[in-house]
Amino acid sequence: MDTKRQYEVVFIVDPTADDEVPKLTENFSQIITDQGGVVTKAETMGKRQLAYEILHHKDGTFVLLEIEGSGKEIAELERRMRVNDRVLRYITVRVDEDRRRADKLKDRRARKAAKRPAPGEHRRRGPAMEFAEPAGE
Repeated sequence: MDTKRQYEVVFIVDPTADDEVPKLTENFSQIITDQGGVVTKAETMGKRQLAYEILHHKDGTFVLLEIEGSGKEIAELERRMRVNDRVLRYITVRVDEDRRRADKLKDRRARKAAKRPAPGEHRRRGPAMEFAEPAGE
């Protein structure tokens, strides 16, 4: 079963290798396409401070890749990132199920909103009740 899934991969590059970031991103994108996947987005998010030191570095260059594929290309990409000295950390998250759930909730909210009356327009909830004056005081 070769279904297309969506993944987000974020990796942090050694800050001393700023000039290598485009080349690394291109190499990783090529690995994905060679394995049969598609890179839908490649974005360099810039140099940011890390929450904690990684290999004596206090900051790093963050890169985001959005990928569509079967999963085998992710395994190869992660293997290559693990052996690359310039990549400090990486994380891969499968996002297709979360996006599908979010779209379903959004559709449900839109249908519910379409059923609601417009502001200022009131629905009649039943026959109007007449109130009698209290007797005899």
